[in-house]
Amino acid sequence: MSLPKKLLALATLVPLTLGLLSAPTQAAPATFTHPGVLVSRPQLDFVRTKVQAGAQPWKQAYDAMMSSPYASLSRSPKPRAVVECGPYSNPNIGCTDERQDAIAAYSLSLAWYITRDAKYATKAIEIMDAWSAVLKDHTNSNAPLQSAWSASSWPRAAEIIKHTYTSWPNSGRFGTMLRNVYLPKVINGSHSNGNWELSMTEAAIGIAVFLDDKTSYDKAVAKFRTRVPAYLYLTSDGALPKTAPGSGLDTRDKIVKYWQGQTTFVNGLSQETCRDFTHTGYGLAAIANFAETTRIQGQDLYPEIADRLREGLGFHAKYQMGAAVPSWLCGGSLKLGLGPITEVGYNHLHTRLGITMSNTEALTLRQRPAGTNSLFVSWQTLTHADNPQ
Repeated sequence: MSLPKKLLALATLVPLTLGLLSAPTQAAPATFTHPGVLVSRPQLDFVRTKVQAGAQPWKQAYDAMMSSPYASLSRSPKPRAVVECGPYSNPNIGCTDERQDAIAAYSLSLAWYITRDAKYATKAIEIMDAWSAVLKDHTNSNAPLQSAWSASSWPRAAEIIKHTYTSWPNSGRFGTMLRNVYLPKVINGSHSNGNWELSMTEAAIGIAVFLDDKTSYDKAVAKFRTRVPAYLYLTSDGALPKTAPGSGLDTRDKIVKYWQGQTTFVNGLSQETCRDFTHTGYGLAAIANFAETTRIQGQDLYPEIADRLREGLGFHAKYQMGAAVPSWLCGGSLKLGLGPITEVGYNHLHTRLGITMSNTEALTLRQRPAGTNSLFVSWQTLTHADNPQ
């Protein structure tokens, strides 16, 4: 018998920081759920019903997606054998093309599921097949992050098409591309700014689900469990933020430098808050997306990160909405631009668990319909707004 909704919400909000250190490593599911990367069949059915009924905000979000270049049936994919991405996209040899083609495949797969019009599925397949036929490697300094962003979108699309459409002859080749080209770049994580490793773990778990790869799934979960506490601070952590294993951050000075010079730590502060809200948004999105996939797979990691995600979303939403910046926070100046990243976390914590999140709610409603950041976050209002499934 399940707990009442409010009791479950309270239980979820009990700080679990200490538990993270002693929690047993949960094995991957005995049988993976498909489609099961970020969106499940019940979630998609909910969205389809709402769009067909013309209900808001889903119809408006759907219309925004369908009018975007990503859902265009005339799109021509631009694959290449080697994608080279340097710092700050310099050089940018195929980087934007790859990310946007991956988002297009996901957009078209959503269009297929909602409309049941085969032309959207065949277009998504055309794009995925074009890349799986030629892609061999990612190079230059941003190769891991580029791989992570693209491989966060690809499995979402591939899961929907493979498990809801009638035929995809080259799905095996696509899986081989994910395993051989993307997975090696993301599975071992990164000690760069936290949004890197969080996006890498999101990509890794999506690939693992598509490939039914339990070993990679477990490795991604292990990385996630240590990275989230090292990215979002809670006062229960102590005087200093936690650090990820192997980071080398073994002194206060090193930790403060890694946290962009910030010396006052409060609930919800991110390792990248004082860098800018845009990169912080990448990290928050990847955390919520990862947890959502684990929930679909029957291994719900939301309880372990709920406090941090709730505090992180609320803290940054407050300032994104225009709250005055105190002098102790990033020298009294913030670079805003959180992005369309709140829907997944807000939906779980508020819609499913009934937790009040005033700042996050205000920002989420103001940003609807959430579009895409053209990197790896796409159409979250459509897929996750008020979605109880």
